[in-house]
Amino acid sequence: MGDTTEISWTDSTFNPVIGCQHVSPGCDHCYAEAQNAFRQWTRGWGPHGERRRTSTAAWRKPLQWNADAPRFQREHGRRRRVFCASLADVFDNQWLPEWRADLFATIRATPALDWQLLTKRPQNIARMLPPDWGTGYPNVWLGTTTEAEPYYRQRWPVLAAVPANVRFVSYEPAIGALGPLDLGDGRVPDWLIDGGESGGHARIKMPDWSRSARDQCAEQGVAYFLKQHGTYASNPLVLERGVSVREAMTIDPPANGKGGALLDGRLWRDFPYDSCSGATSTRRLLGG
Repeated sequence: MGDTTEISWTDSTFNPVIGCQHVSPGCDHCYAEAQNAFRQWTRGWGPHGERRRTSTAAWRKPLQWNADAPRFQREHGRRRRVFCASLADVFDNQWLPEWRADLFATIRATPALDWQLLTKRPQNIARMLPPDWGTGYPNVWLGTTTEAEPYYRQRWPVLAAVPANVRFVSYEPAIGALGPLDLGDGRVPDWLIDGGESGGHARIKMPDWSRSARDQCAEQGVAYFLKQHGTYASNPLVLERGVSVREAMTIDPPANGKGGALLDGRLWRDFPYDSCSGATSTRRLLGG
């Protein structure tokens, strides 16, 4: 929970609830689970885990950010992006329905924020949306995590069928090739986040997986954001050019992301068009 965050594709994080459970191999080394183990609160994980609502003070944060929107807009030239539930999943079956109702009430009360709701459970979205969802709240971006092609094929079509202002895919941790973005029906995400796994047990992300995703995004008008390689063992400078990790850290420093984030000599940091941003000429709104 914080006014600022190290997550490069958002500005702030809001956790209305803490706790989740593993649903696929991308969850094997869950950072949220590890963080809570470090805090010595581990009861929130697993199918019978205790999901814990956060404090009243924490729930006030989005209202404060919304009130601060004019200053944020002046300083950054855009709206504040809020990643909701970095330590949970908004569409987890274990949430009490009133928690989700309170969350959507908070989202309605903060129209100056762009909310990024990311789930590994897109099959739950449609039945858990509020009655007034309609074609989507203008300030909500709906996303799903797809760590490799089988999960993209499973989850993206479900999300694609849900009305939303922006739909995005978080390809992280990337543990296999993503495969084709267009599964044959012409529907592709508005935004693709690409990120390798970090930590002591990180699995290797191959640079060509990212190149394939990036090139498809360019061809199909999808905003592409390469967050990080995750570890220098996955960095193209090390994997493909034989550069030492120490030298790679100089060329592509950790400030770019864990394990660096350069691909073919540059950062790829595009954001999607959204109707609240004021952008009207293209599908993509560039800038960090």
